[in-house]
Amino acid sequence: MKSSVVSKSIFNGSVQRTIAPFFQRACRVLLVSLAASLTTISAAAAAQYAGIVVDAKTGKVLYSEDADSLRYPASLTKMMTLYLTFEALEAGKISKSTPVPFSKRASAEPPSKLGVRAGNSITVEQAILALVTRSANDASTALGELLGGSEERFGRIMTNKARALGMTRTTYRNANGLPNTAQMTTARDQARLGIALRQHFPQYYSYFSTRSFRFGKQTIGNHNRLLGNVRGVDGIKTGYTRAAGFNLVTSAQADGRSIVGVVLGGKSGAARDAQMRALVAKYLPAASRRGGGDLIAQTADAPTMQAQAAEQPAEAAVAATGGSFNLPNSGPVPDFRYSGETTQSIEVAYAEPAKVSANPVLSENIVPNTLEAQSRKIAKATPVPAATVDNQITNSVAKPAAETPVSATESKPAGWVIQIGATPDKDQAMTLLENAKDKGGKALRGATPFTVAFASGDGHLYRARFSGFANQDKALNACKTLKRKGFACWASLQ
Repeated sequence: MKSSVVSKSIFNGSVQRTIAPFFQRACRVLLVSLAASLTTISAAAAAQYAGIVVDAKTGKVLYSEDADSLRYPASLTKMMTLYLTFEALEAGKISKSTPVPFSKRASAEPPSKLGVRAGNSITVEQAILALVTRSANDASTALGELLGGSEERFGRIMTNKARALGMTRTTYRNANGLPNTAQMTTARDQARLGIALRQHFPQYYSYFSTRSFRFGKQTIGNHNRLLGNVRGVDGIKTGYTRAAGFNLVTSAQADGRSIVGVVLGGKSGAARDAQMRALVAKYLPAASRRGGGDLIAQTADAPTMQAQAAEQPAEAAVAATGGSFNLPNSGPVPDFRYSGETTQSIEVAYAEPAKVSANPVLSENIVPNTLEAQSRKIAKATPVPAATVDNQITNSVAKPAAETPVSATESKPAGWVIQIGATPDKDQAMTLLENAKDKGGKALRGATPFTVAFASGDGHLYRARFSGFANQDKALNACKTLKRKGFACWASLQ
């Protein structure tokens, strides 16, 4: 009883005033440390490591660990958002200066974010830079709403595009990678997407090397700490959520060699970066200086999967292929962009306007926030003279006496075609085609070179293409030949 009285007396009077604050501070420090430890333990328990390194020239897998196991992509999701943005830019459906309005939903997304208020907008280029550097969730949602009409619908479009690229185990539900238990991917699929970004959009890929950019009064730095610190690294994207752990897709090129590496489920940002440094140091010198490998992803029943993906969860489409992705002799990216597509399936869905816009700034006098409407606006505002579009390239090109404005959606040769590049100057496109013709040999013997002009944010671009291929195999064989000669190439059915 006496000891009880003594114990109580310790917290009375001056002694209480002296000891109590110290005791409270100690308890607070202990609780904060305990909470941080529990958070770290929870994240470590939820996130499991997976990794892969691929020779981007041959498709050979140089290293892999659990590369086909399902993981959460976190902000690596934004790579697909950017892929579809670049595709829309290349097609002339949007420009770098197209406004990206922020809906209430986009503005309310949690950090990292730009902090743009609902009803305001930024440009497409600012949105791209915001995704690449700050990994801004609000800008990513706004882009998804611009491109798809709604973020839910954009998620379906993203999944459809993943199928077309051979990413058989990837499902998207949102544009930014914020937690969603149905949004899954694999290290191999992310390597496939990383290579596709670089091969399909060389004119936009340099955005991933951006170290910082100015937005208002802010200078926003890149989350990717390997840029400028590891020789050869030129991108691509970081990601983190508690369930996903610390993720990173990295592209590195040096001495004529090229690799893409993926690390998923890192225990910390520092541990993730250290692992990627080690992978680049070990496997970049082991990569080939010569291309020519079989980079075609053989996905089973791809057209059927493509059609199903728009109507059912991607998990069901994956189940149709046995739920796995195993290509022992081929790399992680198709030779052509629209592998397994009917080329119009995604395009039709991609351009379809949203039935109801969630954008609070839209009115009857404002162009609707859809790709179809923006495409019509650009085509109407910037007509392409007919003289700049050649259906056939010869030594001397006859130009029409009168120029008739045509849109970028003019008729083009039907059947299988291949594209080897897009340049801002028609003469450059013609020179590119002539060089390819000289080096293509038998593969291009019956092919017809032509250019297609289309509107872009900075004027016009000219697609350099060959037509006249009787079937898909002949188009793909031509692409293989050109890739061995150092040309970029993809094929599609017009």
